[in-house]
Amino acid sequence: MTSSLAKHALLATTITLAACGGNGGDTTLERVQDYYGINDPDPYTPPPRSSASSAASSSVASSSSSVSSRSSSSTSSVGDGYTWVEGVYPPQENFWDKCENPRQGIAPYTGEPYPDTAGSYVDENVFLRSFSNNYYLWYDEITDRNPASFDTTDYFDLLKTDALTPSGNLKDQFHWYAETDSYRERTESGVSVGYGVQWALTSSLPPREAVVVYSEPDSSAGQANLTRGARVLEIDGVDLVNDNTEAGVNTLNAGLFPTESGESHTFVVQDLDSDTTREITLTAGPVSIAAVNQTDIIDTPTGLVGYMLFNSHIATAEAELVEAVSDMRDAGVSDLVLDLRYNGGGYLDIASQLSYMIAGSNSAGKTFANTEFNDKHPTHDPFTGQPLDPIEFHATTRDFSLAPGQALPSLDLNRVFVLGGGNTCSASEAIINGLRGIDVEVVLVGGATCGKPYGAYVIDNCGLSYFTTQFKSTNAKGFGDYADGFFPGAAASTNQAELPGCSVEDDLNHALGDPDEARLAAALHYRNTGQCPVASSKPALEGAQKTGTHKRDARIVQPPGMGDMLLRHPL
Repeated sequence: MTSSLAKHALLATTITLAACGGNGGDTTLERVQDYYGINDPDPYTPPPRSSASSAASSSVASSSSSVSSRSSSSTSSVGDGYTWVEGVYPPQENFWDKCENPRQGIAPYTGEPYPDTAGSYVDENVFLRSFSNNYYLWYDEITDRNPASFDTTDYFDLLKTDALTPSGNLKDQFHWYAETDSYRERTESGVSVGYGVQWALTSSLPPREAVVVYSEPDSSAGQANLTRGARVLEIDGVDLVNDNTEAGVNTLNAGLFPTESGESHTFVVQDLDSDTTREITLTAGPVSIAAVNQTDIIDTPTGLVGYMLFNSHIATAEAELVEAVSDMRDAGVSDLVLDLRYNGGGYLDIASQLSYMIAGSNSAGKTFANTEFNDKHPTHDPFTGQPLDPIEFHATTRDFSLAPGQALPSLDLNRVFVLGGGNTCSASEAIINGLRGIDVEVVLVGGATCGKPYGAYVIDNCGLSYFTTQFKSTNAKGFGDYADGFFPGAAASTNQAELPGCSVEDDLNHALGDPDEARLAAALHYRNTGQCPVASSKPALEGAQKTGTHKRDARIVQPPGMGDMLLRHPL
């Protein structure tokens, strides 16, 4: 691999609000945003994406629009005189960094000149085609199409399987691209442009609802005292709940998802437990993402319980986790409630570190995860060239945000309570799976997790970064079949995706970390009694619920880089 494979990884997807078209049908208006979250009528089938150029120009496109295509013959001459032939794949290196619009200047994340050279959109497509054929986990399920027939981002969207899981969900729901410069800043430095607020979007069709999930310290949202449970009623004079016009939806999207630092919008909000509304102005700016957003130590009659709201496996999480776990260890906690309900994932090595900090000596020298690539790469990591040895529970720092080689603190626990749901994804699920692989008990309180035992190295080319699934992750026992998520149920279940715990809806009416918040309260009750509280849903999910098709949490909106299971490229 070339030096362009520097450490990186991230995520972008389409956010949608909807309006009724003049013909009485539902027209979904979409806008590509550098945020993670889905607000379409079926939140588990991502809507089609617009091209990356629409993100840059903040345009809104109809979801019913067809994939952009370019006319071509059945065979096409592609860079350097190569002619496309179905099923024949030229070396990807011959087309890497050959760009239709090559960048100039210095890359802010490397301090070196951009590697781009003059090329064409077809060169970019051929690179993606050959790369996918070599590394995509389900490469033999991709329909081979002429790379000259599509714009680049539309072509990338086609380079994936359309197969379904046993429950009928798409097998690959995690195919994405993002603008490289911005996503690197988020994943490595933990800085994004925005208000510092996370929204829960529960409906795209009127009546809509947008609720504050949490806010970041020292952000515009924090300064406006915008706290959990507050509901957005208007943005820039447009009724968020009921407006059904295209112009109105455009205004709502622009207000919810600012793209430029200094951009301001006026909101009318109703705070939790308030009978009145208030008007606030939020201004977008650089926001430092707190990976560990909150910690508390709860004093109970049977000992101290640590609570940690862990929201992202980004590089800066390493230092934050060390500080949080050190404080809990020094306080003498006897149990931990790990709140992953809003953690979409990130670096797998961070997940391994946190899992070690939970289990301590129980995990020493043991396997945290195995990575299984496609059958073209059965024995070696195709990116590093190293043998596919197991990833151990990391007991030391690894140069994410702390100097490498320092011993990590640990709690030496043989069980952990995880608060999770539909936004608990990827590297967060790897914590659950990795700990269960060494017989640490994981009690799950909340709902079914998103179901992503897959990961990748993210690849940069011509200003875009691409996530295309490359490996499956399994634990020390070889288990990784949770494509429909882990879910709370019976402790003695033979289904390895069914964990002991309680099914409890997300409670937006209490602050996170409040012992009366429904999920935390249920975890504390289960800790004391071994049973779910009567007020919660019954612990065993039945029928369709066990297939992963039951109702899940509303998807929250997160900055890019917060999702997926990511490996770092060799430096």
